[in-house]
Amino acid sequence: MLGRQARPSFIVHYSILLNQEANQSPPQIFFVAEPGGIMLRKRLPLRSRIRRRFAPIRLILDRNGQIQGMGAWHSYWRDPYHLLLTIPWSGFLLLLILSYVAANAVFALAYMVGGGVENARPGSFADAFFFSVQTMASIGYGFMHPSTTYANIVVTIESLSGLLGLAITTGLCFARFAKPTARVLFSRVAIIMPSNGVPTLMFRAANKRGNQILEAQLQVTLLRDEITAEGEFMRRFYDLNLIRSRTSFFALSWTVMHAIDETSPLYGATTDSLEEEEAIITVSLTGLDETVSQPIHARYTYTAREILWNMRFVDIVKWTPDGQRYIDYTHIHDVMPCGRQ
Repeated sequence: MLGRQARPSFIVHYSILLNQEANQSPPQIFFVAEPGGIMLRKRLPLRSRIRRRFAPIRLILDRNGQIQGMGAWHSYWRDPYHLLLTIPWSGFLLLLILSYVAANAVFALAYMVGGGVENARPGSFADAFFFSVQTMASIGYGFMHPSTTYANIVVTIESLSGLLGLAITTGLCFARFAKPTARVLFSRVAIIMPSNGVPTLMFRAANKRGNQILEAQLQVTLLRDEITAEGEFMRRFYDLNLIRSRTSFFALSWTVMHAIDETSPLYGATTDSLEEEEAIITVSLTGLDETVSQPIHARYTYTAREILWNMRFVDIVKWTPDGQRYIDYTHIHDVMPCGRQ
């Protein structure tokens, strides 16, 4: 088991490198701690490597539930509205700027080809470009103006394009600002440790905002490869029963627990068996944001190598000198061996 192999004598901090390509080397886990570090590398079984090599390409989910893999971006480009709502703000603004510059450059070339812009220097791309900017934004300084039928037609087309572009951009910005989001922090690893004499899968979640998530509910699902009695390969989904799957309000932290008893899909599982079955655990949290009164959701994914055995989480409940309790989120990811205080 991972926890027993590392034999750390102190609190462990870690970073995880994942390879998403099916034909690359397996993921690596690094346990980094003072004063030195230990690298654990484990090769997948031959059966699993053969199945990865010859299995059909399929989309997979990253740790935040986003689709990754071959064809994912192709699907995004086929739905540009969804793409513009989901890309980061930096990418959205960069795409907006590039589109604005490109559109003005196209109309500037049109003005240079047909001419007809009064007071513009002949053959000057800069004058044609800035005249296009004034036209698209309806600035109308008056120094440069169209003087031919061709130029007036181009101006008409550009003015209509500018109005449509402004309306689309305004709608996209409003939709992005109005979209409710959850700032939920999940522990980077899950652990399996005894709890009341029963092996229990645990991971932690925390609300990073200062408000509350009302009627919060968690659903945890195990995904793993299986071979049926007829020899058919299938990807199975199993819902994991939680000791507590909902809370009236989620304000601080939440330790999610699943007892691995005879009824659990994880009963009898080991690190090797989970890696062989390419098992992952997906987490979905839903609730109502009390600030905007809208439903929100958050997702996370744990791979087999992010499940640590015989480890426990470091306590994040601290005490102030005057006896007040508080939550120290800086240690929400930290784990230590079971039995160590």
